[in-house]
Amino acid sequence: MASISRRAFVVGGAFGLAATPPARAQAYPTKPVRIIVTFAPGGPADVMARVIGQRMSALLGQQFFVENRGGAGGTLGARAAAQTEPDGYTLMLGTTSTLVVAPEVYRNVGYEPLKSFAPIALLGNTSSLFVVNPAVPATTVQELVALAKAQPGKLSFSSPGIGSSPHLTGERFKLRTGIDALHVPYKSGGQSVSAAVAGEVQFVFENPAVTLPLVRAGKVRALATTGEKRSAETADIPTMIEAGIPDFTSVSFTGLVAPAGTPAEIIARLNAAANDTLNSPDVHTALTRLAVEPRPGTPDEFAAFVARETEKWRAVVQAAKIRIE
Repeated sequence: MASISRRAFVVGGAFGLAATPPARAQAYPTKPVRIIVTFAPGGPADVMARVIGQRMSALLGQQFFVENRGGAGGTLGARAAAQTEPDGYTLMLGTTSTLVVAPEVYRNVGYEPLKSFAPIALLGNTSSLFVVNPAVPATTVQELVALAKAQPGKLSFSSPGIGSSPHLTGERFKLRTGIDALHVPYKSGGQSVSAAVAGEVQFVFENPAVTLPLVRAGKVRALATTGEKRSAETADIPTMIEAGIPDFTSVSFTGLVAPAGTPAEIIARLNAAANDTLNSPDVHTALTRLAVEPRPGTPDEFAAFVARETEKWRAVVQAAKIRIE
């Protein structure tokens, strides 16, 4: 980990910042700022960007507006963002998909996360709920593991597609427990969860905002949450670590990045505004409703976090031989 951090996250180098005269940052911003969201309108990332952008507009006195550029797992928008002028007027809502997973599972995404972008701020993390169809005779994670080992290859889990966060979380679960379970990809998160409800698959890892209402309605059974700790909404559900899977966490992160070479002073100004935004009670409440845990911090902390996530998920991708042509 230390070697990755030194190699990929040296300030002023990869995923780093360029220096510029302070006067340039003091005047910033003097015109509207674009936030590229690499997914379609209406989804969690889009809603989050609009919530963050509205607050930052009020703080910095210029409009922060969203431009949706979806496609190819977010890589088309990320490639476009990486190629823009590094002047602070084009930012990107970076995610686990665009900054960690896609470059590992696609043959050529057209950008290098650790070199093409400068970190601004980690905005928040979203854990998953590990849920099973009610007909599955397991009420704990360990019971499910025992069931899977007693019936190798008989259990299956769903996801919104190859390389998605639910897919990788399921593959990591298989690797950590030694079970044999079939991955069944669907075209969307809605279809993936519906498959678990209908019993087409036995389990799924998915966003609590989607799965908690189903748990409360008795349509699925929650076994664990993949976060570091229980949240207020999942206070009665153990974490995977508490359920007996050591060091097992899985979160989808969202953060702001800019093209590499964006002036350091501008990055600092944006970081301060982002942290102020995350500490706003209204924004905090809005993100909590999206099952996002706000995570204010420094650009260096964000960079170190991405390095750790890259190492973790690269190991899963390689072990599971996941590749998208």
